[in-house]
Amino acid sequence: MEVPKNAIEVTCYWTWMGEDGIARTKVKPNSEITLNHAIENSKAVNSLYRDKKFPILIDSRGIRSMTRDAREFFSTRGRETNTCAFGIIIKSPISRAVGNFFLGINKPAVPTRLFDNEENAVEWLKHHL
Repeated sequence: MEVPKNAIEVTCYWTWMGEDGIARTKVKPNSEITLNHAIENSKAVNSLYRDKKFPILIDSRGIRSMTRDAREFFSTRGRETNTCAFGIIIKSPISRAVGNFFLGINKPAVPTRLFDNEENAVEWLKHHL
């Protein structure tokens, strides 16, 4: 996933709205995500549209680690968010197993799926526009 020049850059992420109405966020390489990083990026994501829900494509391949508090926060349970679906790109079968485990524990409040590539994720997210 290529980061455009107009992307919002925060500590561990680049975030932008795609021309297709799907938001995108890309984790910077070797990021160790904490609750503060999760909150910082969520503010960037929610700033993309104020009065409209939208799906988001998350390129998580740069994650080195993520704290439990950050995972819980990203589940969107018990907080306001403008996102209506998460499509998460992962980098390996091991990432899929770990991702599915954490999704089972944290149970996101919006439809969420893991993908091996951007194209399949975008196709699925288009159904949530």
